[in-house]
Amino acid sequence: MKKFLLASTALAFSAGAAIADDIRFGVLLGFTGPIESVTPHMADSAEMAWNEINEAGGILDGQMIGSVRADSTCLDSSAAQAAAERLISADGVAAIMGADCSGVTMSVLQNVAMSAGVPMISPSATSPAFTTTESNGMFFRTSPSDARQGAVLAGIVMERGIDQVAVTFTNNDYGAGFSNAFIENFEEMGGTVTVSVPHEDGRGDYSAEAGTLASAGGDALVILGYTDGGGAMLRTAWELGAFEQFFIGDGMFGQELIDATGDAIEGTVGTLPGVEGPGADAFAALGEANNVLTASSFTGESYDAAALLALAAQAAGEATPAGIAANILNVANAPGEEILPGELGRAVQILADGGEINYIGATNVELVGPGEAAGNFREHVVQDGEFVTVRFH
Repeated sequence: MKKFLLASTALAFSAGAAIADDIRFGVLLGFTGPIESVTPHMADSAEMAWNEINEAGGILDGQMIGSVRADSTCLDSSAAQAAAERLISADGVAAIMGADCSGVTMSVLQNVAMSAGVPMISPSATSPAFTTTESNGMFFRTSPSDARQGAVLAGIVMERGIDQVAVTFTNNDYGAGFSNAFIENFEEMGGTVTVSVPHEDGRGDYSAEAGTLASAGGDALVILGYTDGGGAMLRTAWELGAFEQFFIGDGMFGQELIDATGDAIEGTVGTLPGVEGPGADAFAALGEANNVLTASSFTGESYDAAALLALAAQAAGEATPAGIAANILNVANAPGEEILPGELGRAVQILADGGEINYIGATNVELVGPGEAAGNFREHVVQDGEFVTVRFH
């Protein structure tokens, strides 16, 4: 398989980079902040899709795609909005791959993207709030809602014979939405939540929160956060002897979590959006051929989001924000020829010839309307210092 050259513009986190392209897309992710360890892999995966298309001849009769990265910080809505505004006004992007964390994504959507009429596809904004948020057709996501992940995780906990848990969640839209979904489903299944405690990311000491959780009791601790704050909470609770069994959500998946928690994380069970099958296999092979780490959080969703933006432009016959927004659902769903990773050049040609495509991608893409994606989840457990897949839901 031929290696694709990753765009040099990927190195530019801010506006103003001079690039030799015809069409620009933004990559708005938290290159600093609580998920900075995973976002470079997400960005690389997105740019791998665009470079795959460029290597096959581009879109719209040979126009090349370039990318401009910008930092959402994951947490700072003002910074994320400013970054998005620069992408649109200074860099002239036609659409945005991102943002990432639910809070900043909602802020960018409502305060920048909607007013500018620029579509965005998030690979990782999983808050249930997006399902009902009116976006004027400007927002899509390739990751499924935490409303479903909460139900899946609750079922996993109950299946393991645990019916009393304490819950802690990162104090933002992502954590609150995920926590509410988990608690509602767990209690409907007959389980008991002894206490639900929010925690702030970036703190040096979580002993107070861990003490509150320990006092309430429970057979396990469910941590719905990110690798830094959530990881520190896990290690603190384990070192204090408060809990021995932990369950985690998608925001805490990553080698950095294992490295930071050591023996404390052994046996921890979690969920992460993910699928198995030809699309996932093709994406993994593509990443290996291009030195892109695909075995990380939301990399497949990032590749798919980027591919959909480019293919929607081709379907529209123009790389305009309005044209792209109007055609995302058309290229994402049936009818049409199924498209897997590594087949983006073929997809462009089908569209150029007036045909239809059904983009399957790395994650079995099925968009069920603006703001919502169907999807599956991978159940994993930490064994001998590694995340091991148990099954898919």
